[in-house]
Amino acid sequence: MQDVLRRVLEQGGVKTKHVRNITDVDDKTIRDSVAAGRTLADFTAEWRDKFHADCESLNCLKPHIEPSAVEHVPEQISMITELLAKGHAYASDDGSVYFKISSFAEYGKLSRLETRELDLGHSQSERSTSDEYDKDHAADFVLWKSRREEDGENYWESPWGQGRPGWHLECSAMILKYLGESFDLHSGGEDLIFPHHENELAQSKCACGGEFARHWFHSAHLLVNGRKMAKSSGTLYTLSDLANEGWSAMEVRYVLIGSNYRKQLNFTMESLHAAREALGKLARAAAGQKAPSYRELAKGGDLGCFANAIGKLKVDLNTAGALGELFGNLKSATSEADWRGFFTVLASLGLVLPEPESCDVPAEIAELARLRWEARQSQDWAASDRYRDELAEKGWVVKDGREGYEVLPS
Repeated sequence: MQDVLRRVLEQGGVKTKHVRNITDVDDKTIRDSVAAGRTLADFTAEWRDKFHADCESLNCLKPHIEPSAVEHVPEQISMITELLAKGHAYASDDGSVYFKISSFAEYGKLSRLETRELDLGHSQSERSTSDEYDKDHAADFVLWKSRREEDGENYWESPWGQGRPGWHLECSAMILKYLGESFDLHSGGEDLIFPHHENELAQSKCACGGEFARHWFHSAHLLVNGRKMAKSSGTLYTLSDLANEGWSAMEVRYVLIGSNYRKQLNFTMESLHAAREALGKLARAAAGQKAPSYRELAKGGDLGCFANAIGKLKVDLNTAGALGELFGNLKSATSEADWRGFFTVLASLGLVLPEPESCDVPAEIAELARLRWEARQSQDWAASDRYRDELAEKGWVVKDGREGYEVLPS
C-alpha cells in the first residue's frame, strides 16, 4: 500500500524522494546467521536479493535511496555521542548505551502511550536490551549494545567499547543523513508504532531538533484465512509459494491493495480467484488500447470518465472505491481521454494487466461447458456442478451471463 501511496502522489504531480533502509544487523539477523554458520553479510545479502526480486515481481517502484544499517555505523555512533552530550543518554558499566526516556517529555504521544501506564522507574537490570519486543513495555531503550559472546564476530569499535547499534537508532541515523531533521512522511505497519517509531521520534528530536516526520502513514495488519500470519500455523505464504500454486504476483498485488489500508485484510485463496477474474475482465476491456508510459501519465491531462476513480484515491487512498469506479465505468470508455484515465488509474494502483486470452477452447472443454449449460437450463443442478468441477480440474471456468456463457482458463 505504501507503493500505491507514492504512485498516487507522483501521478498527481508531486515530486518524491523515497528512502527505504535495509536493516542488515539486529538481534534476529545475527542470531540466524550465526546458527546457519554464515557471515552476516552473506546471510543478509541473500534475503535482500529475495526481497528485491519480490518487489520487482509485484511492480513496486524502486526507492530513490536504499541505505543499509551496516554501511552507516559511523553516523550512528555520531548520533549516540550527541545524545550523551545533551543528557538524553547514559552509558552502563558493561559498555552499553541507553536512551533516557524521562528526558523527553513528549515520549508516548505518537502511540498515545499517555493513556496507558508508563513506568520510567525500572532498574538497569530491567532495562530492555533487545531489538525484539513481545509486548508494549516502556523502559529506557538501548542505543548501543555491548558485545556479547553470542554475537560472534558481528561487532564494531566505539568510544564505549566493542558492540553494535540498537535497531531503533539505525533508522534514525539514516533518516538524518538522507532526509534531514524534518521530512514529510514516515510509513510502516501499525505494529511498528510502539516501540519502534516512538523511539525513533524521541532519539531523533533529542539529537537533532527539527520536526522529524510531519506525517505518519501506518497500515493495518494482514490476516491469512482469518488468522495472524505464522509459519507454525500454516498461514504464511511467500510469493514463491503462491507462484508454485499457479498464482501470479499481479494477482497477489490486486488482493493486497483491494481494501482500505486502515482495516485488516483477510488474504484467502478465494480472494486470489476473484483477483484473477477481475484482472482478466480489465485486460479484455482494454484489448487493443496502448498504455502510455508511467512518466507520460504523470504529466496529467483529461481523465475522462475515470476522473472519479482518481478522486477516490486522493481521499485517504480509497483503493476499493477507485477499483469500484474503474469497473463501473468500463462500458462508458470510448474516447482517448477515457482510456488515458483508465491507464492512469492502473498506474496509480501499480497494476499490470495480463495479456488477453487468445487461446482457443479445446473441443473437450467446449463440450463439457455445453453440457453444463444444458444441465443448468433444465435445472439439473447436480449434473451442472459435476461438469463445473470437471472443468475446474482441467483448468477452466465458465462465466455465465443472461444469454449464454463464456469459457475461460482459470
